[in-house]
Amino acid sequence: MELTVIHALSLGDAWFQCLNKALLEGRTYEIQQGSFEGSHRKEIPLVAILIKNPAIRPLRPDIPNGVPAPTTDEVIEEYLSYLMTSTKQENEEYTYGEYLTPQIEEIIRRYKLGYDTNQMCMNVGDRDSIYMKDPPCLRMLDTRIQDNTLHFILYFRSWDLWGGFPTNLGGLQLLKEYMANEIGVGDGTIVAFSKGLHLYEHCWDLAKMVLRMPLD
Repeated sequence: MELTVIHALSLGDAWFQCLNKALLEGRTYEIQQGSFEGSHRKEIPLVAILIKNPAIRPLRPDIPNGVPAPTTDEVIEEYLSYLMTSTKQENEEYTYGEYLTPQIEEIIRRYKLGYDTNQMCMNVGDRDSIYMKDPPCLRMLDTRIQDNTLHFILYFRSWDLWGGFPTNLGGLQLLKEYMANEIGVGDGTIVAFSKGLHLYEHCWDLAKMVLRMPLD
């Protein structure tokens, strides 16, 4: 597996660059297990995305008129609530919030005691997650305060480029802003890793419309 590195200014810039990379260079294969089994997806097999200023508004991608938006400001705000509550609905095997909520407040408390530490890493899932039909995609939310600024380092085992990426990163940016404010430091960068950033077959034409590519 070769590492793809994306340098982006904003969340929207990162999304557009990844769409282009997936469509033009992504590995196309049939899904044998997981969501949309039997269909195809284009995947960037191993990617590191370095986002210099993820706080630039809007957090949602600014897409051409007439193309269905992958997310909205309202959905991103709702996703922040999802990340920060442990309440689980009847049809949910898990929520990110059930794992993250107790860790968020503990990290804020401990950073207030001193910034120079590498210990403030939040985990999503546990040893039983492997038995779930659809295990969590976000598996690690690591943090670091450097130069009086809070940075996020993320790992997604699998990542839906259309239906997940814009909302995930928008909500996580809002979470970072909240934590930075509570700790009393500045808001910093996001570095995101995935071994499977992918675009499902039913979104290929939408992505081409966003990038103004000709449809097949």
